[in-house]
Amino acid sequence: MKKVLTLVALMALGACSGQQTKPAAEPVNISSLGKGEITAVRAADEMPTYPRKGQAIERGFVHQPPLIPHKADYQISIKKNGCMTCHSPEKAKRMKATQIHSSHILADNKLNYEYFNCTQCHVPQAENKQKLVENSFSNQ
Repeated sequence: MKKVLTLVALMALGACSGQQTKPAAEPVNISSLGKGEITAVRAADEMPTYPRKGQAIERGFVHQPPLIPHKADYQISIKKNGCMTCHSPEKAKRMKATQIHSSHILADNKLNYEYFNCTQCHVPQAENKQKLVENSFSNQ
């Protein structure tokens, strides 16, 4: 009985000290859904190149949201929208940038927060990006 109580006391002391031992992780067998092995290494994609400044990308169909001709890694949240740094009505002319569409602006010239997440519709379009899927779309 004394040995059992000592063992219980030692276990409780170990649990309180934060020095619990973790069970050994079981090996995980992973298989790829793709064509290559998971361990296969492919060459890195080329660095993206974007159109020259001031050059809009032609739209493929009517009412298509304009494509972004530059990187789009700006902070976008309900409190701060990095796109507005250049594309707000008051700054777009000075920055020689495309002004956001009037449908995205309220009467007081502030951003309509139904449209705060710009990259939900507008996507950056590098000229040399590798196609993710085959596409035979034609606007004809």
